[in-house]
Amino acid sequence: MKNIVRPLIRSLATAAAALAFAATVSAQAYPAKPVTMVVGVAPGGSGDILARLVSQKLALTLAQPVIVDNRPGAGATIATSFVAAAPADGYTLLFVTSGFPGSTALYSKLGYDTVKSFAPVAKVGASPVVLVAPADSPLRRFDDVLATARKAPGKLNYAAGGGGATTTSLAAEFLKSEAKIDMQMIPYKGSGPALTALLSNEVDLGFDIPSSALPHIRSGKLRALAVTTRNRSSVLPEVPTVAELALPGFEVTGWFGILAPAGTPPAIVARLNKDVNAILAQPDVKERLESLGVEPATGSPADFGKLIASETARYGDAIRRLGLKAD
Repeated sequence: MKNIVRPLIRSLATAAAALAFAATVSAQAYPAKPVTMVVGVAPGGSGDILARLVSQKLALTLAQPVIVDNRPGAGATIATSFVAAAPADGYTLLFVTSGFPGSTALYSKLGYDTVKSFAPVAKVGASPVVLVAPADSPLRRFDDVLATARKAPGKLNYAAGGGGATTTSLAAEFLKSEAKIDMQMIPYKGSGPALTALLSNEVDLGFDIPSSALPHIRSGKLRALAVTTRNRSSVLPEVPTVAELALPGFEVTGWFGILAPAGTPPAIVARLNKDVNAILAQPDVKERLESLGVEPATGSPADFGKLIASETARYGDAIRRLGLKAD
């Protein structure tokens, strides 16, 4: 029996070592072909703008094209499901926003788990959500929104880019819940289409990230009424926070980041994390992000993983408490 077992053990050990060696060689050769960055929103929105900025820089550091692939719809779950099922080889990445952790609670049937199905790569930045109205709207202040919504429940509507699983739409839900007001959500496939509807007065209000709303605010086409972060935004210092205006303690912060399919070799994840952190430290990138109202963020994959886990729990609890469902 020993004569059989010992050779078998040696064979298994040799096979395991060969697999480990092959994985190491594969990681060292990475990347040998173009990389795809999948984005779950339509072109023109905040996530798309930042994904393209990072992808352009990442292509230079990887010496391979990084192709942005927009797959909007169903609250970004179409894009997310696609990446979750992709080969775990570092050639298919997912650019996510902070609404990503809420999808587990919003959708009853998903082909992925926000924590288990992905390997966190890097957090890219953080940003407030800004409440905006068309420049010619009678809603000139945040108080006007509260007063109108309380006087005529359900009369006001707002654009939700990306459906229900986004920080912008969840910020609206949290506001409605805490302020005890009723407004109707009008869903769009992304921030770009939502802003188009807002600019053409198809909707009364919009909740968005400054990276896409800021140009319209600065041009005077949109009026910023409030931001959702604890402190005022550095790019919109004149705009008060919801907390200081009406709801002490109110806070919703948006963030952006990059994921890979679970099982992606740690060496590849570490390489991508290092490259993204280096990109975010470049002066022109920092300046561009800050001009969009996004604070650059650096850290390890583990740091980003902890954030996703905590936000999944936080958003999940809130979504279930509010009884929200996207399907």
